[in-house]
Amino acid sequence: MLHKVTIAGLTMDPNSNTPIIILKSDETDQAIPIWIGLLEATSIASALQNIKFDRPMTHDLIKNFLDYIKIQVAKIEVCDLRDNTFFAKIYFMSDDTTFSIDARPSDAIAIALRFNAPIFVDEEVIIKSKAGETGGEAEVADQSEEGKKWAEYLENLDPDAFGKYKV
Repeated sequence: MLHKVTIAGLTMDPNSNTPIIILKSDETDQAIPIWIGLLEATSIASALQNIKFDRPMTHDLIKNFLDYIKIQVAKIEVCDLRDNTFFAKIYFMSDDTTFSIDARPSDAIAIALRFNAPIFVDEEVIIKSKAGETGGEAEVADQSEEGKKWAEYLENLDPDAFGKYKV
């Protein structure tokens, strides 16, 4: 089952200074944090804030190309989580065909925002990540003290706090 999600916020991991995008289910309070690259975070933030640059960024270039060849983005899905890596698919459509391609979630989200395409997360990903559940046991892949600290942090994330981050 797919869950439609919205971007609840962008924030920075205070220890690694890595951007985190928070996806929140439209139906429940479940939230999923996904660590992303700085360039992708910049691209997502600029799309959310309608910031236009003098020259197209990579995701703008992709949108311009797809517009030129008359292909739209129908939706994106964060479809899998394996070995602490999220996977996504971008679904395309034109008058003649539909197809999907594998993508990093950050790139898929940046492109979806430019097409106003819906963003979905597979229920299995939500279950595997356990990031949206409070009070549950976090699955700790990294048994070091640092890994346990992050597992505890994710386990105690308060979905009500996500709206406070400036995007």
